[in-house]
Amino acid sequence: MAASIAIPKLVFLFSGHMIDKWDRNPPRFPPECELRVASEIDAKLAQLGADSVDLGITQGACGADLLFAEAMLRRGAALELHLPLAEEIFLKESVDFTKASSTVPDRWHDRFLAVRHHSSVKTKTMSAQRRPGQPDNVYERCNLWMLERALSFGADKVRFICVWNGEGGDGPGGTEHMRKAVQKSGGAQYWIDTRTLCDSRRRA
Repeated sequence: MAASIAIPKLVFLFSGHMIDKWDRNPPRFPPECELRVASEIDAKLAQLGADSVDLGITQGACGADLLFAEAMLRRGAALELHLPLAEEIFLKESVDFTKASSTVPDRWHDRFLAVRHHSSVKTKTMSAQRRPGQPDNVYERCNLWMLERALSFGADKVRFICVWNGEGGDGPGGTEHMRKAVQKSGGAQYWIDTRTLCDSRRRA
């Protein structure tokens, strides 16, 4: 039976970096860093008391989004995937692209589908029609859409977690944009820094 999300105790809003593409230089979230990031997400959710009466909201891109989704589902929580584009386009742009060279198998497509079809997950696709005053970029609009959904339960319930390297993204609508939007709303923020987890020079 799907978890109820009518009145969640807490709402965990999430944004984070995707696994690095094949041509990303310097690395930001290489495939080998997956287990470290997953462990930090799990630890943060445990610290904040996430459980089966809570709701998670994220997009579902390969990398941090899906690690968060899997962690929330392990806790029995309800989850909403908010897709900025039609699913087949989203998969092409945010899940199925060629990753950085690695010995870690690329199973992100199957992991997305496993989350997508889980009984505790609802998937919503953003309208392609832009309302007056909304950003042109679909990923920025999706960030604001997710934030609006989270805040609809009350700002005091929102816990925003991000996996971020502290820098601007590769394009509009990334994790930095979401952090700034949450900051304006007054929501609580928790930052998992990929520089300390994934930068081999800092870990040496």
